Amino acid sequence: MPSNSYFWPLTRGKKRQVRETAINRGWSAIAWFTAILSLLTVVFVPPIAAGQDPEEIKGAPAEPTDAQEIREQIAAVRKLQPTLPDRGAALYFLAAAKQHLRETREALALLKECLALEEGFDPSGDPAFLELKSTKEFTTLVETVHRDFPVMAQAREAFRTTEKDLIPEGLAYDAARNIFYLSSLSRRKIVEIGRDGRVSDFVPADRFGLLPVLGIRVSPNDGTVWADSSTDGGRTELLHFDAAGKLLGRFKPEGSAKHGFNDLVIRKNGEVITTDSLANAVLRFDPAAGIFTALALHRRLFYPNGIALVEDDHTLYVADNLGVVRLDLDGGESRDVDPGPRSTLAGVDGLYWYKGGLIGIQNGIGSPRVASFHLSSDGLRVTRTTVLENRSNFCILPTTGAIRGSDFFFIANSQIDNLNNDKVMDVTRLEVIRIGVLRLP
Repeated sequence: MPSNSYFWPLTRGKKRQVRETAINRGWSAIAWFTAILSLLTVVFVPPIAAGQDPEEIKGAPAEPTDAQEIREQIAAVRKLQPTLPDRGAALYFLAAAKQHLRETREALALLKECLALEEGFDPSGDPAFLELKSTKEFTTLVETVHRDFPVMAQAREAFRTTEKDLIPEGLAYDAARNIFYLSSLSRRKIVEIGRDGRVSDFVPADRFGLLPVLGIRVSPNDGTVWADSSTDGGRTELLHFDAAGKLLGRFKPEGSAKHGFNDLVIRKNGEVITTDSLANAVLRFDPAAGIFTALALHRRLFYPNGIALVEDDHTLYVADNLGVVRLDLDGGESRDVDPGPRSTLAGVDGLYWYKGGLIGIQNGIGSPRVASFHLSSDGLRVTRTTVLENRSNFCILPTTGAIRGSDFFFIANSQIDNLNNDKVMDVTRLEVIRIGVLRLP
């Protein structure tokens, strides 16, 4: 989904495939053009900027079309840096931004500084650094990361779908019926997975003319199903279904601004709280009044994504690309959660509350992983980080999950990287969707 606030290579609703057309201007072309100008006696050869490597100029492509937007983001993150508890998150963000602008030397310096903190960032799986993968310096950095954070393979397959082109995004569990719901971006529908693993349509494709479906949750009050939906173009709706799949309501923000509802939670009073990734906001929805209201936070969010509600029904956790923010829904106070040393809360897609801590699917830190974060009694500091799954066959591109008892079920291979403008790009790459399961600590 095109974002006015974040450029990450995998961001559509949750992630989008960023594509650009770069104009490569070789040195020979410059020389040819200069010769023509010489014949016209209008010769001008611009001097090399101080400290700029001539090899970086030679053959350098034009700046990306969103360069101004990215520079604004860089400035905003640099301004926030002194107040952020996760130094590595800001450094990784800046490194990816600089590489996006093709300022490779600075990107590498920032990346090296980030990885020296040993927080868990692994750029080997990040398309943002694709052009660096063949360099010796990048390879050395990755080898160090993989030594410090080895493969962790504990998950097993719980079930799989027969439809390869679902491109699933959201997963929810209905404890009363002992079934799972799985949302589809490409097919624009919701499927139901029974206790025997059988998959059937809960909301068939095209029945209600839905947008691509993202986050999905079951109401703790009445068993109805709420889901976020949005397009790459900034259209979005909050959907409400009964337990039989009948559409009870569809709601969207007022005005013409672009929005991208992403993931959501449901409070005991019936309120729905959703992240809005395109508007960089968290919205509270009052079903009785049909009104969306933005929640005030202490800092700007950068692509808010995962969201978790504590069992007390008053404490909310919201994830963005710089970490996780804790919000007191009663008092309105918000603060960043301190990840502690050698840990990061950045880039969390699916976020879940579990026994005094958080479970996070982190696909915004390079190579995806699933981790458990035990929190202090005030919920503001990570006291223990446990990597549950890392660089395994169940971390191809995980997005969201659902907790059943002490087991965590999650989408292992969403294939979102094969989706662009809400369409599958290469059908030959499609595979069956696997749902993995982990035993939680």
